[in-house]
Amino acid sequence: MAAPQRRIVVGVDGSRASATALRWALDQAAATGADVVETVGVWEVPGYYALAGGMLPPPPEGLEPDRLAAKVLAETVAREAGDRPAVPVTQLVLPGPAAAALLRQAEGAELLVVGSRGLGGFAGVLLGSVSRHVVEHAPCPVVVVRAPQDPA
Repeated sequence: MAAPQRRIVVGVDGSRASATALRWALDQAAATGADVVETVGVWEVPGYYALAGGMLPPPPEGLEPDRLAAKVLAETVAREAGDRPAVPVTQLVLPGPAAAALLRQAEGAELLVVGSRGLGGFAGVLLGSVSRHVVEHAPCPVVVVRAPQDPA
């Protein structure tokens, strides 16, 4: 029987904090001998479409949230991991909500890594809603990584 794969799961949404979290996770994986870093991008149909009960026209052509999430994920991984990361990196694009998707993917993982603040909400808040939710409900240890502060 093969030993379970040692996975580090990282939430990536294109924010500075998630890019910093990905770099941290790659360093951690190399230092601890993890087998793989799983990067996860999550997409959702905007809530106002659901609230409108079918009364709004479909999203404009080209607004495909799953493809946009995949593009943001691929660009972030390419920029932060480079061509030859020390640990293999996989990319998963999952339907949201983000916290629920990350928690599902973290089942059996060694570690879940998220940025402290994503793309939404209030910039002055220390923890975003997703990072706070996963800290409270994760099936594994969680690391919340803050992005470097702007000097301005």
